[in-house]
Amino acid sequence: MATPIVQTSLFAYPNYDAILEAFRAENRNYVYSRGQNPTVEVLETKLAALEHGEACKCFASGIAAVSAVIMGLLKAGDHILFVNHTYGPTIQLARHLKRFGIEHDLLLDLSADDVRGALRPNTRLVWLENPGTMLFRTMDIESIAGVARAHGALTCIDNSWASPLFQKPIRHGVDIVVHSATKYIGGHSDVVAGAVITTAERMESIFFRAFMLNGGILAPFDAWLLLRGMRTMPVRMNQHEADALRVADFLRSRPEVRAVNHPAFGEPSRSLTGHAGLFSFELAAGGFDAVRRFIDGLRRIRIGISWGGVESLVISPNRGDNLRYLDAQRMPHGLVRLSIGLEGADALILDISASMDAISAA
Repeated sequence: MATPIVQTSLFAYPNYDAILEAFRAENRNYVYSRGQNPTVEVLETKLAALEHGEACKCFASGIAAVSAVIMGLLKAGDHILFVNHTYGPTIQLARHLKRFGIEHDLLLDLSADDVRGALRPNTRLVWLENPGTMLFRTMDIESIAGVARAHGALTCIDNSWASPLFQKPIRHGVDIVVHSATKYIGGHSDVVAGAVITTAERMESIFFRAFMLNGGILAPFDAWLLLRGMRTMPVRMNQHEADALRVADFLRSRPEVRAVNHPAFGEPSRSLTGHAGLFSFELAAGGFDAVRRFIDGLRRIRIGISWGGVESLVISPNRGDNLRYLDAQRMPHGLVRLSIGLEGADALILDISASMDAISAA
């Protein structure tokens, strides 16, 4: 029933000719677990099937997957266009890569025409998030993929929020899908991992030019944890969706809340077939003090980064000393992000209500 854990660093061969033959196609043979491992390969096969891609490679973190795409497919002189609010470490990586000649721009306007106008002659990759980090605005990924393709650029989307269950970007013309498998694929906050899904041809470049050289490999036991998490992913995602919508609806009714940022309340996205448990809202009072008082007043919802697990989490992009960054990103100062876990909507609503009531009474 459960996939065996092949916990080995290397694989022995019966004779020298056999291992030489394996070396000639190390991306398709078991030679050394830095390359291929049977347990990890089972996970990769399942993720590729879920995303309707030809090939998948798994990594030791989501940012390792992101870096493999960029370093495996781009070169000095190329340009990346990031569309929508993008995962912070991805942008930090792009800034670091400027020293190696890879340029980038950030675009917060989301129409296909906006993307067309922001493309440069040397744009080779258009990077998407649907919805985007923190404000959860959606876009028409199919139209944007068409614009990029006509320009000769690839599209890559971080599909961690929607998971393979609620959005299948390759069906909508996107070339590459990346995941922080730490989130909903794992689902239990006990493993850090990433994945890339694309064509077999592109994956060969990623494998030899990035994966094998960077060493960000996924351990067999971590692959087993992800396989275990995938078995309950449909049940978990449906519950995350239902409870998050209930909490979001409750927040819309509170006078302390100026706005709720949830894809269900915004422009419909034809590529999304469901909604995850992650969304944000803006406190009407705004400012760092209001954010801190609300977060510190919670008892059941834990304070922590990341998301997608069983336990509900809260965080804010407002750290008190980064207001210029928030303004540049068009993020309100009273923004709070919630990851709704599996404790039940009633308990979470009571927790949020108690914190807001205490602030109002102070």
